[in-house]
Amino acid sequence: MSSFWSGWVLILTLSCLALIVYLLLSTWKVQRKDTTEETVGHDFDGIQEYDNPMPMWWIGLFVGTLIFSAIYLILYPGIWPGKFDGILGWSSTAELKAAQLKHSRRYQPIFEQYTATSIEDLQENPKALAMGKRIFLNNCAPCHSSDAGGTFGFPDLTDHDWLWGGSPEEIKQSVLHGRIGQMPAWGMALDGADIRNVSAWVRSLSGLTVNANAIEMEQGKALYSKTCAVCHDIEGKGNKLLGAPNLTDDIWLYGSSQPLVEYTVRKGRTGVMPPWNEVLGPEKVHLVSAYVYGLSNEPSIESSTTESSVEEKTNK
Repeated sequence: MSSFWSGWVLILTLSCLALIVYLLLSTWKVQRKDTTEETVGHDFDGIQEYDNPMPMWWIGLFVGTLIFSAIYLILYPGIWPGKFDGILGWSSTAELKAAQLKHSRRYQPIFEQYTATSIEDLQENPKALAMGKRIFLNNCAPCHSSDAGGTFGFPDLTDHDWLWGGSPEEIKQSVLHGRIGQMPAWGMALDGADIRNVSAWVRSLSGLTVNANAIEMEQGKALYSKTCAVCHDIEGKGNKLLGAPNLTDDIWLYGSSQPLVEYTVRKGRTGVMPPWNEVLGPEKVHLVSAYVYGLSNEPSIESSTTESSVEEKTNK
């Protein structure tokens, strides 16, 4: 917290305490000193209030809270954090660093051991994958969903379709350094008919039924060859070096309907996968990459499960 905000909080806190003390003393000064049968003159549904002094036990609790507040401000960093951290010298920052150090000492050797193991070999380590899953749920699930099935604009990580490649090294690079979508907007270069025709051609590449005649399809194909093929390949197979998706399958990150495809062509797409190296560190990136890799490589997992089942039956 900056000095300005520390000073502001200090002034606000001390002002509130001073006002509370003033309220208590001023009320104590004008109130009766003994009990009476007189009322204060208010009537709420037949209920009247006696004009009696405040109970001493209540005043004692009130004064006690003020004393507690003063002691707290002296012991802990409440008066001027950064300048005077209290007699005890406690701070939330120091406590956090101590907890992080304790966590590092406990788990760092485990992380280093897993990091020294290849992502492929980690598929046979349930504990490592469980740690990777927890990292995924805490950091990746808000975009890719808790089951990694993805949402609109965020890829499904459980299939075999990868914009930037699905090898262990490629997945790890995506998590470490992030990815930025590079689909440009063509609305300034193509008119409405061009966008409609090329969108129809793109949809036809994946076998979708399109509402366009032969002439429009030929125009769309020609436009695709001039504008889209450089990234998506002349056959629409995509290019993982550019993050250009395969347009011949039935996987659509932003939807496959004619209006949605036209919107994508017209406005472009700039989906951003943030880098996680500084947030998670290389060890946790390695673990979460192993977990993600395993999601789309079920045969190896099934093989491991089958081997375990056979071993279990043999033992029985």
